Amino acid sequence: MNYRMILKVIGKVILIEAGLLIFPMAVALIYGEFSVFAFLITFGGALAVGSLLVFPIKPKKKDLFAKEGLVIVSLSWIVVSAIGALPFVISGEIPSYADALFETVSGFTTTGSSILSDVEALGKAVLFWRSFTHWIGGMGVLVFLTAITSNTDKSINILRAEMPGPSVDKIVPRAKDTARILYLMYVGLTAVCVIMLLCGGLSPFESLVYSFGAAGTGGFGIKADSIAGCTPYVQWVLGVFMLLFGVNFNLYYLILAGKIKDILKSRELHLYLGIVAVATAVICLDIGKSCANFGETLRLAFFQVSSIITTTGYATADFNLWPVLSKGVLLALMFIGGCAGSTAGGFKVVRVGIILEKLKGEFRRVLHPHSAYVVKYDGKKVPEETLTGVLSYLGLYSVTIVVVFLLVCAEGSFDLETNISAVVSCFNNIGPAFGAAGPMSSFADYGVFAKIVLTFAMLLGRLEIYPLLLTLNPLTWTKK
Repeated sequence: MNYRMILKVIGKVILIEAGLLIFPMAVALIYGEFSVFAFLITFGGALAVGSLLVFPIKPKKKDLFAKEGLVIVSLSWIVVSAIGALPFVISGEIPSYADALFETVSGFTTTGSSILSDVEALGKAVLFWRSFTHWIGGMGVLVFLTAITSNTDKSINILRAEMPGPSVDKIVPRAKDTARILYLMYVGLTAVCVIMLLCGGLSPFESLVYSFGAAGTGGFGIKADSIAGCTPYVQWVLGVFMLLFGVNFNLYYLILAGKIKDILKSRELHLYLGIVAVATAVICLDIGKSCANFGETLRLAFFQVSSIITTTGYATADFNLWPVLSKGVLLALMFIGGCAGSTAGGFKVVRVGIILEKLKGEFRRVLHPHSAYVVKYDGKKVPEETLTGVLSYLGLYSVTIVVVFLLVCAEGSFDLETNISAVVSCFNNIGPAFGAAGPMSSFADYGVFAKIVLTFAMLLGRLEIYPLLLTLNPLTWTKK
């Protein structure tokens, strides 16, 4: 284990977070808010700690292998969340550190679950920082670090550990250049979203925070009714951009490279859009009678489907009041999630597609026992290693949800519907749940124990379980 290199990279991550804290400080100065001191104190502390870890430490080896990549990603996410919670506490906006940590982890993991009962009481700078954590965490702070500082191709192990999905491939030969391309596309799409929201009459502040939520597929709102009070134009723009940010970013690179035919052949994209279309149609039929016209029905259904499958969590209506079928569809989408290599959470569409192909093969084997069937995806044979990884992850994914659910139930705060949906929502980085944790409510009434468990669940979901569990395993830190 390359301890010195691990500490040095974590130090660089802390310095990056210190730099990012300048933005909410600027917002506080613009609006003349006292919270500027909270951000300044946190900035100074992060700058000091980061500098102590970066400059005095001289690693003998700079290579980062898979084990170091997993540890770095896990520790970095824990550290940035711990530091990112301090402005909430110091400013007095969220006095409890446990609550502040829940809110910050929810931000960085792009979950969007909140313990705040009255979000409109927060200052502009704190609201900006809440939403900004979505944007930072969406693509991953370590992807950004790789883009600006990495000098070794071994950093692909960091990308693989942080980016969601069964596998991460380099777009171009060098991991550093891959990270740069990913972030340029990320920034570009975010900028387009901001401009279109500005054209819809939103203020620069509103356009930025809503775009941060859509881009990072986070969903922190600045109003009590989330997005319900926005115009239909704004809701359509956000609905479309949430869907776009749930697409594998590799496909956007193919657009830039002019490889349109490869995009059209993408099985993952077909399945993703197909699920969205079917889910939207079902909900439209289910809620149609309660809406004024078809246009409103389609807008409400599409927006919520887009929001949930991309694990954003914005809401234009209290879907907690929708018919059971519509709620069931949304719950299913919570499990599925978006595409691999996107900012969305969940199990991932590509894993669903591979499992469906595997099941198809098993049905054929039953019907024709002596025939051979090769699992293919996108016209290519799925490597046995990938197939085993997907099935293993499904098992670990299921077990983790059950364990977290039982731990939350042990507190005895809420009913079964609220608890199961809250666990699924937090673990899959969705945001709102059903019952007492619905889109127009919050997680405020959960006890400290349940909040800590759900905080851990959000980290597990964002990092797809393995990095965090392996970091907590003592065997990971042994020399062998």
